[in-house]
Amino acid sequence: MEIKNIKGNTFCIDTKMACIPFYKINYREIIMMDSGWPRGGEREGIAEVLKTNNLKVTAIICTHAHMDHIGNAEYLKEKYNCIIAMPECEAVTCSSIINLKFYHNNYNMAEIAKHFGQMVCKTDIMITPDQESIYVCGVKFKIIHTPGHSAAHICVITPDDVAYLGDALVGYELMEQAKMPYSYSLTDDLKSKEKLYDLNCSKYIVAHKDIYDDITKLIKDNIKFYKDTANSIYDVIDKNGSMTMEEIFRSVTKNFNISLDNRVKYGLTETILVSYVRYLNEKGMLDLSMENGLYKYLKKAPICTNVY
Repeated sequence: MEIKNIKGNTFCIDTKMACIPFYKINYREIIMMDSGWPRGGEREGIAEVLKTNNLKVTAIICTHAHMDHIGNAEYLKEKYNCIIAMPECEAVTCSSIINLKFYHNNYNMAEIAKHFGQMVCKTDIMITPDQESIYVCGVKFKIIHTPGHSAAHICVITPDDVAYLGDALVGYELMEQAKMPYSYSLTDDLKSKEKLYDLNCSKYIVAHKDIYDDITKLIKDNIKFYKDTANSIYDVIDKNGSMTMEEIFRSVTKNFNISLDNRVKYGLTETILVSYVRYLNEKGMLDLSMENGLYKYLKKAPICTNVY
């Protein structure tokens, strides 16, 4: 892991998984934006980078409540007595094990505690849905609300005019690797991606993963990537008959060559697929009906991939 200076007092910890930005208040104190993944040596690597560079975390601004973004929040809070700021909906979600069922309702409580328990943390500053800026440790950050990837995802702009986009966009390497990228509500996610065209910042940090001077092409490619994924799922659905969600799941995972070698991966894949199927239903590409006590989806017409 290494620290990169992005611009002015805005820096970034480059891990093997993500870019984790931070803003330097002074020579030692920093405000992090997200906290990183807690497993696979990531937590230890982040802790070592902070220690080696004599940095103290005074606050964390979390873009959203996913494991790879808040997995170290409570750990850093206990270690440095730092404060945590987060959108209020996300903060409520990760405030307890039972509230995590908002995102992970296809797991039982024991599974949630085991696999997602490190997401639980106490938020000190709630960011409201209409809030356009936030003062943290006396430093003003601009807030851009970009719901879709999660229920209340935000982007954060530092005083150096550097925009941290979190997961509102993904980088090209992830686009090459991901078979079915996550989106909580694809309809809202696509609207938020288009909203980013209005940004005019000097630098942009994408969590997964890279730093950009201009994101115009990246936005367009992201929108196409997510819509193409929806189209591919649509193509797998039987055109001559209706299918249950379980039947769609079996067909898509087989067609996409997605291995389901453990319960956690199965549950996450199921959650992701449901979002795409509901998007297709919202767009009128799939009809939802009840047949013999089962919800079934029926194909209607091809979906248009044109972004504009």
